[in-house]
Amino acid sequence: MIDYSKEFEAIAKAYEASGGNPDDLFDKKTASLVVSHHKILFQNSIPGVNIDGEEIQNGVKARIVIEPETVVKDPVHLCFGVIPEEGIQEIVSEFEIGEGAKVNFIAHCSFPNAIKLKHIMDSKIHVNKNAEMNYVETHFHGKDGGIEVLPVTKAVVEEGGRLRSEFKLIKGAVGKLDLDYEGKLEKDALCEFDTKVYGKGDDKVLVKESLFLNGENSRGLAKSRIVATGRCVAEVLGEAVGNAPNARGHVDCVEIIKGKDARVSAVPKLLVVDDGAKLTHEAAIGSVDKKQVETLMARGLDEDEAVDVVVKGMLR
Repeated sequence: MIDYSKEFEAIAKAYEASGGNPDDLFDKKTASLVVSHHKILFQNSIPGVNIDGEEIQNGVKARIVIEPETVVKDPVHLCFGVIPEEGIQEIVSEFEIGEGAKVNFIAHCSFPNAIKLKHIMDSKIHVNKNAEMNYVETHFHGKDGGIEVLPVTKAVVEEGGRLRSEFKLIKGAVGKLDLDYEGKLEKDALCEFDTKVYGKGDDKVLVKESLFLNGENSRGLAKSRIVATGRCVAEVLGEAVGNAPNARGHVDCVEIIKGKDARVSAVPKLLVVDDGAKLTHEAAIGSVDKKQVETLMARGLDEDEAVDVVVKGMLR
């Protein structure tokens, strides 16, 4: 039997640093999947929740099925991490949320030592009729920024289904982020994408969120909060397509910039195909609240510390 005890300890510490409770990962009463680089350290299914993980060359392939009408009491915990400084981690995931089921996912991705690292996430989500899925993903990176994060999500939300997805990367250096999320909504379905990123130094941030409102009365929200400091370059592409009567979509982008070398941009794309659909867009680009920073500096923080407190408060 292979001894993974050192990797267990290292990944648990990284998980804790990202804001998670390591005890949740290895509790047999909750469903969970723990992956270190390309090794499955732990996986646990419970009644109504089946997790089937498979190790592949550079990562893991996982299929997670929530049985119809299952209401999962405790969150399903997912942990993906790489402890070495270099390498590639590829996570190929498939979520099947059965009709009428309800489930919450808490995912933490930890890369504390990254120097030359690539994290690829290819995810497919299928939320069946009247089902509900909430997914919160939090990243923890080291200070060097030597990582590429490439998450792609393709989601289909059936009639009356609900999907809420939140992506947070505010701890450590981003490195390079290229996020591409897409939701296709049927009748009476709802989808919300919420992205929060704190870019520093030479970070590169590209966020693309797309909503295809294909069903009558479907609702979609693409929301992003991006902060760029130092020499960070950030771009947000928000897209909504209204293909059905009474479909409603909203793209909401706020970008904060600090420093003469930082660059931010917001590019909306709204397309109404059915004349009964309504799409809206709201964007704001500005600077860190000077008064808040000065108040914190008067209490003993230096300028960088004060800015950090204000930014993280906004991103929460």
